[in-house]
Amino acid sequence: MIVVSAVLCVTVVQGQNGWGVTYTSTEICALKGSTVDIHCTYSHPSPSATAEKRFWFTKNQYGKFVDLKTDTNYLDRVYYDCKNKNCTLTITDLRESDSAEYKFRFILNSIGYTGSPGVILHVTGNLKVQVTRSDPHTAQAELKCLSSCPDGTASYIWYKNGQKMEEDTSPVYAGNISHTADSYYCAVKGYETFHSPLVYPPGLPSVSVSPSGQIVEGSSVTLTCSSDANPAANYTWYKENGSQQLQLLSEKTQLVFSSIQSSDSGEYQCAAENELGRNISQYILINVKYPPKLPSVSVSPSGQIVEGSSVTLTCSSDANPAAKYTWYKENQTVHHGMDSIYSFTSISSEDRGIYYCISKNQYGQINSTSLFIDVQSGILTAVGLIVAIFLVAILTCVLLWIR
Repeated sequence: MIVVSAVLCVTVVQGQNGWGVTYTSTEICALKGSTVDIHCTYSHPSPSATAEKRFWFTKNQYGKFVDLKTDTNYLDRVYYDCKNKNCTLTITDLRESDSAEYKFRFILNSIGYTGSPGVILHVTGNLKVQVTRSDPHTAQAELKCLSSCPDGTASYIWYKNGQKMEEDTSPVYAGNISHTADSYYCAVKGYETFHSPLVYPPGLPSVSVSPSGQIVEGSSVTLTCSSDANPAANYTWYKENGSQQLQLLSEKTQLVFSSIQSSDSGEYQCAAENELGRNISQYILINVKYPPKLPSVSVSPSGQIVEGSSVTLTCSSDANPAAKYTWYKENQTVHHGMDSIYSFTSISSEDRGIYYCISKNQYGQINSTSLFIDVQSGILTAVGLIVAIFLVAILTCVLLWIR
């Protein structure tokens, strides 16, 4: 149990003709939930006489002073310790509603005397640390211990990583705050166990993906960044944009894709930042699955296809995962597998016809455009070559004769 007798130790004496009450404090600030002691001594003109009644009060109803022990608001929370003209009021489990002016009254020979003014008690709620950093690029920051204690009624203690740093009547601590793992809190002297919550920079952010599992093009995907921090962190999302360049995407906790596209595949990371520091998550890879795009088809070598030559048909399609390919000749399967190439080592006239390919993976399939393969006969080609040579020879003779 923490008991504080006084924060501001100023003795006040009231008296007349030997009657008087002396308080050891005029004003006290205490923490909600704690215990406080308020002390006084009293005097009267009959040193050998004993007071008939001694009590503390805050209320005077219809000319009657209400003993705190009979006040239902203080039920089982008020205790008196009165000996040898000293009387201490103890209030436990303090509430903010206990804030009031407390006075001591005693009665001797049917004569009552009240020590007035009394002791003003301020009960403050939970302490809180306010962090202010005027320039985010420097380590200088100001921490303020927030309470409802009036100035000068409390001494504040500052702690760093659980170790006491300094004690001052000012609730403000200013200094370098540069280490990303440091934590701070404050307390009112005498109430160290009722300290403020810790303030600290963000820890390593974690990233979650919803829904979990495979990410399919066109679906809705949400990336969520979270980090333990006090004050609460602000978040920024980035995507690596090549050459380790980061592209700023969002300044929200969540990065939402209402209809994710294949172009959204890549590495993402988020940063969490508050007034005490900044931390960056590890990269998370977003791999968007999608069906094959429209295949392109090509013939090699290009140009006229002659019977007996080697010919290669190639089908290519962008897909994730990689597509399987099937080649058709006029709706008849001629090739199937991961290999997109269909080869003729010695093409014949029977291979003449219309060809197309189908690109397929688990998310869909698509047909290519049709490709007509026209195979020229080798005999016709040889005859054509002989005729061409004969015509060139005749033309040469004619030219020589003219000369």
